[in-house]
Amino acid sequence: MLDPTHASFAPGETVSDLGVTHFIGIGGAGMSVLAEMLHEEGVAVAGSDREESAKTDRLKELGIGVCIGQKAENVAGARTVVFSSAIKPDNPEIVAAAAAGERIVHRSDILALLLNAKRGVTVAGAHGKTTTSALLSHILVNAGTGDLADPSYAIGGSIQTPDGGVKDGGHAGRGGVLVAEADESDGSFEKYTPEIAIITNAEPDHLDHYGDAAHYHAAFVEHAGHARGHVVICGDDAGALDVIAQLPDDVAARTIVYTTAPADLPAAVSGRVEAVVAIDHEREAAESGAERFSIAIPAGLLGGEAPASAPARIVPVSLVIPGIHNARNATAAILAAALLGMDPDVAAKAAADFRGAARRFQIRGVVEGVTVVDDYAHHPTEIAALLDAARRRYPGATLRVLFQPHLFSRTKFFAREFAEALSKADDVIVTCIFPAREKAEDFPGVGGQTVVDAAAGVAHDPQDDWIHAVPDMCQAAKMLCMRAHRGDVLFTVGAGDVTQMATVMLRVLEAHREMHQIHDSASSAERQ
Repeated sequence: MLDPTHASFAPGETVSDLGVTHFIGIGGAGMSVLAEMLHEEGVAVAGSDREESAKTDRLKELGIGVCIGQKAENVAGARTVVFSSAIKPDNPEIVAAAAAGERIVHRSDILALLLNAKRGVTVAGAHGKTTTSALLSHILVNAGTGDLADPSYAIGGSIQTPDGGVKDGGHAGRGGVLVAEADESDGSFEKYTPEIAIITNAEPDHLDHYGDAAHYHAAFVEHAGHARGHVVICGDDAGALDVIAQLPDDVAARTIVYTTAPADLPAAVSGRVEAVVAIDHEREAAESGAERFSIAIPAGLLGGEAPASAPARIVPVSLVIPGIHNARNATAAILAAALLGMDPDVAAKAAADFRGAARRFQIRGVVEGVTVVDDYAHHPTEIAALLDAARRRYPGATLRVLFQPHLFSRTKFFAREFAEALSKADDVIVTCIFPAREKAEDFPGVGGQTVVDAAAGVAHDPQDDWIHAVPDMCQAAKMLCMRAHRGDVLFTVGAGDVTQMATVMLRVLEAHREMHQIHDSASSAERQ
């Protein structure tokens, strides 16, 4: 009954067929976005969650009913009940909905309905999908005209705005495009049939669901095959190259590969895809805050007749979000906008003031020369990319990281990889694991110390005493602050509630500054 890969709607059904729709766990990042989109489409929406949050507060402000606490009576009168993969079969609302004969559907079924009604663009991948989908949405919102104006978007996170604020990741626009982050964690993204499918990478993850890399890659092959138009995929990732090699010929013939190293692509890849787009001259001047590069788009790719010998179109790009990984993300977004019909130079210009998705290298504050940055990175590759970008942005700075692992299973599978990625920092504290849908008793012996133990033998200068496990997250945050000096950069890293520690750090640093000011004032008075 709770199989996320099962398609619940027949062809031709639309959101108007849903009736009163109840979301279990409506405050979740992905669920709240869909609830808001259905509400904007005129569907009667309500939901429940275990506790109040900023998301539930926002939904209430929109007029969506939210019950705190999950009880059987909450689903009374609902025609459709929506669940996520975090919901278990014994959930009282699931039990009550099943007994009442209400239609029970996975959140991906709702997103599939929304995609079918628009020119859909999905963004899938182990890393970068939130940033890429947010950036494409930003481009369309700020530069789209005609059918491309006022797009809908469903992004599993909030988006930073140029004025320093944050806006929600869901919007039901009046335009013809829907940009959707496609979560691969449970295989449900195979339901989607977008016009364009972006795949940012396919580095194995969620092996608790897929079992091994082969099955993980096979899911991406299946997903790509459902695209009605183009597939846009990164060629800098070994997993993505494996996916491309397995694509059926007809899908490969409409696949565009973007890469920083076109000469290194295997012939089995470059020889069978429609086009290869090179990312060139990528650089960031130290402390400039700008990522500059160019995209070489083969002549004729975006329409029009052009001989094979015609030079590529060079599109310059400048971003305020740091890191080579964001150059790749932006390239995918610009290509998708161009394939939808936007001039690529216009798309690149619109990307220039994109501030990033919330919790992606988000600078939370600076106190006495100590910078506090919050980031959602929760996979070893994401952490490595974050710290590489930090080294480019802050050369010579001491990088101190508070890392909260996300999921016991991921920590168990990738403990050594986490240690190697974290070794790019100078000072690391690993705190308690954020369990999400998992239970600690199912993973005995797995905790923050698991990553610290895996760091034994990992190259680091100095070799010893650079990484520790401190289960109390608040204590760990205070410890990093007490060790910080002017010019240091402190990071809160992880997909869980470690984000709350950025506020704690800023308060501790501020209190420390005030204490020193009082001490300096007292000393001055004594001298006088």
